[in-house]
Amino acid sequence: MDDSLSNIPGGYYSAHDRYPVSVDCIIFSLHDGELSVLLAPRRFEPKLGAPSLMGGFVKSTESLDNAATRVLSELTGLDDIYMEQVGAFGALDRDPGDRVISVAYYALINSDDAIDRRVGEYGAEWVSVRELPVLEFDHQLMIERAIAALRHKLTREPVVFNLLPDFFTLAQVQALCEKILDEPVDKRNFRRRMLENDCIEATGKIDKLNSRRGATMYRFNKDSYKETLKFKI
Repeated sequence: MDDSLSNIPGGYYSAHDRYPVSVDCIIFSLHDGELSVLLAPRRFEPKLGAPSLMGGFVKSTESLDNAATRVLSELTGLDDIYMEQVGAFGALDRDPGDRVISVAYYALINSDDAIDRRVGEYGAEWVSVRELPVLEFDHQLMIERAIAALRHKLTREPVVFNLLPDFFTLAQVQALCEKILDEPVDKRNFRRRMLENDCIEATGKIDKLNSRRGATMYRFNKDSYKETLKFKI
């Protein structure tokens, strides 16, 4: 690189084009029995009022991860959210307002009434991934790639438990996995594989609300998983 660029105001790269960088968050939750994503009407042009993912521009003092964490925290009030980067989206025409490069993240939360009230203040709502409206920009593509990334992790890491309450039945885990994979799972083999994981512990509690016979409730032991880093479904 030409050393003379170091004397140009703005730093070494000031001679090159610069573009805004944003983060878009695909926030998944189990809502009304469906794998759902959080959408909200855009608050500014272009496409004012159109259903949109939650996001924001990266500040000069932030890393990409910090920007995504800030957006999630401002929206949900939560600070410890499971989050994974999906990838960068930089098509020339992806944003009619300007050339904007966006980095997408997916997040997994177990929504409750308090969170739903908070996100509702933004006009946001949970929408089943099976019933998504027409989305502007490349948000549909972001969601598709996020689901693909989630499916890839599902059978190798215990990410599914970020979408479940602290105590759950094996039937609840299976139903959620089927929603994510969009295909049925063999009940007997699924149950056997689940119970082979040392990090899945029986609690002694019985679910009599959702099971006529009463189903054993389990919990995910994070410490046990960290010791072995072994998990399979």
